[in-house]
Amino acid sequence: MLVLLNSSYEELSQEAARIVAATVKNKPSVTLGLATGSTTLGMYKELVRLHREQGLDFSKVATFNLDEYLGLAAEHPQSFHCFMRDNFFARVNIAERNIHIPDGTIGKDYEEYCAAYEQAIRDAGGIDLQILGIGRNGHVGFNEPTSSFGSRTRLKVLTSETMEDNRKFFSANEEMPECAITMGIGTILEAKRILLLATGEAKAETVANAIEGPITASVTASCLQLHPDVTFVIDEAAGARLKQHDYYRRVMEMTARFTPSRLS
Repeated sequence: MLVLLNSSYEELSQEAARIVAATVKNKPSVTLGLATGSTTLGMYKELVRLHREQGLDFSKVATFNLDEYLGLAAEHPQSFHCFMRDNFFARVNIAERNIHIPDGTIGKDYEEYCAAYEQAIRDAGGIDLQILGIGRNGHVGFNEPTSSFGSRTRLKVLTSETMEDNRKFFSANEEMPECAITMGIGTILEAKRILLLATGEAKAETVANAIEGPITASVTASCLQLHPDVTFVIDEAAGARLKQHDYYRRVMEMTARFTPSRLS
């Protein structure tokens, strides 16, 4: 596990975008696992800039999003389809046929649909680089506390805490979704490389638990300790409670000196 400490959200976003861009340049037909949420906005903005100003080519890239609210159509302004389209897909040259986002309006054949999503990932050769955020309760995707580390793409009931955190994105008279379709932890852990972004003091305890705490289903992000190639890209505020903070700084310096490819 590599922890990259950044001085600001802007620096964090640029660092994350640089890693994604290097991955795309190294393998133009790369399969990316993508996340939504406010933390990822700066990364997507920087990737769009790299596309427009430096010709970063997404024409052969395939993408699979982590999750989607159950009951929200792709056109709903708070759907993750809409988030991805407005902030990334419509601004780069990615092919529509290569974009995969769970369908929040699938009806009742959830198990069949989720199994087909898993098969589509396998058919694409698996996910090369999975982008993650982290919830205040330690979830990745919508894998809420108590999720199995072997779980696959499935329907998941959201916790009250997650619903409270996301309520601000919906109007006062609008019903908040109580369920989502999400990749499972087992699905996420099969990605060849994982990149987790976190920013802000509100995430500091959760980040510390994920990186340095026990591996537990109570903090599903702690599952990443089991993966052989994980990079946490965080700002100083999000890293404020890390007990090994100074050591991570030293590791960054030594990695840049001896194995710079690990930082791309």
